[in-house]
Amino acid sequence: MKWGRDLLLLLVVMALTACSTIPTGPSVMVLPAPGKSFEVFRADDFTCRQWTGQQTGAPPNDTVNQNLARGAAIGTLMGAGLGAAIGAASGNPGVGAAIGAGSGLLGGTAVAAGPAYAAGWEVQRRYDITYQQCMYAKGNQIPGLRASRGAYWVAPPPPPGFTPRPPVQPPPSTPPPPPARGWP
Repeated sequence: MKWGRDLLLLLVVMALTACSTIPTGPSVMVLPAPGKSFEVFRADDFTCRQWTGQQTGAPPNDTVNQNLARGAAIGTLMGAGLGAAIGAASGNPGVGAAIGAGSGLLGGTAVAAGPAYAAGWEVQRRYDITYQQCMYAKGNQIPGLRASRGAYWVAPPPPPGFTPRPPVQPPPSTPPPPPARGWP
């Protein structure tokens, strides 16, 4: 009966990890520009969320679910085929196919989980970048990003009592031509 307890524990762990989801909106902070009203900021946010959704295609959670379902289906089919083949060799192909399909479902889901979440996070990363670009283009502030104000660097003044040296004249690059002699 120990294997039954272990199987139950495995199913509980899988169920709890299945509850973690990727955010459905931006996961980055954007602040309104100084002097911008909250209503205008919300309108910018709504517009940018719509535009970003169109640019990235499917939401991250849909990408994760599609990849997990694809992995589970492939695992189920492969497990059922392998189980039927092993069951046919032992004289009971139906039971072998059922056991193979069940283990293929679990195995396919487990194998597909990592790549599925990686694909979802990649979509989320693209969503965040596109959202920040849109909000920045509308004049909002992105924390950690310093806006250029067209300022230039000015050297600090020299310390008191400093007298600069006169500039050194470079030597001429070619010697001057000799003076011209006239005819006597």
